[in-house]
Amino acid sequence: MQTNNKMLDDLAKLGLSAAGTLHGVKSEIEALIRQRLEGLMAEMDLVSREDYEVVREMAVQAREKNDELEARIAVLEAQLSKEEK
Repeated sequence: MQTNNKMLDDLAKLGLSAAGTLHGVKSEIEALIRQRLEGLMAEMDLVSREDYEVVREMAVQAREKNDELEARIAVLEAQLSKEEK
């Protein structure tokens, strides 16, 4: 059975209004926090993920090239020591 109680209707409307208001406040706070964090990160002068990956790949290639050169030097030194004997 449904009753027409004005006070309950008003309370329900007030609850819905409060929930909507809280949702709006939550969204505004999240946006403000996001904005502040982005500002802090910009001040920290952090590198982007893409830049990090590029430099990381360059370092991997440099290590591989260094290993190749060390191996070549070892071969040349071995040849040199054989020639000196």
